[in-house]
Amino acid sequence: MATDHPVLYYPLNPQTGFHYLINLYFLYNYSRRLEESTYAGKPADYCFMLIFNLLCCVILGLIAEMPILMDPMVLSILYVWCQLNKDVIVTFWFGTRFKAIYLPWVLLAFNLVINGGGVMELFGILIGHLYFFLMFKYPQELGGPSFLQTPGFLKRLFPDQIGGVHSFGSPPQRPAAAQGGGGGGVFGRYNWGRGHTLGGN
Repeated sequence: MATDHPVLYYPLNPQTGFHYLINLYFLYNYSRRLEESTYAGKPADYCFMLIFNLLCCVILGLIAEMPILMDPMVLSILYVWCQLNKDVIVTFWFGTRFKAIYLPWVLLAFNLVINGGGVMELFGILIGHLYFFLMFKYPQELGGPSFLQTPGFLKRLFPDQIGGVHSFGSPPQRPAAAQGGGGGGVFGRYNWGRGHTLGGN
């Protein structure tokens, strides 16, 4: 049984070099998209997704005796993004366009035809579906309990980024009285009122 299960390592030769570059492209592109959309301002949740998918890949690698785990890891991340953006139109080889929900299966069929494989891609789809189902679909759409929760130590290591570009909604508007005539500097934060003319009512 294989004892090493690298995720980013891939045996390079003239036959696998292009496939390795494609894997790096998909890993960078769709991982970045997840980090900047669904997990924007939530680095601990994003890290937990990576750890969960990685652990599932290692477990499957031990069971199926797969020494290389890059393909299932990449497909698991891509699958999560595709499920969260299922109606987004993506472009594949030769300008083919279709909805993102079909992309993992297109990649599986493509590798099945070109390389005669598809098993590792299928494992990646299963891992991605397991995470998506437990984290999003079952608790949010089916009303079930949330089985996956980001551990507290990850939240402490990577606290949520609140405020700035990651704030919830737009910043609150200043009161009209504070905006008009209040001036800048230190005194601009106070509402001094309009005042009264001496001798007036």
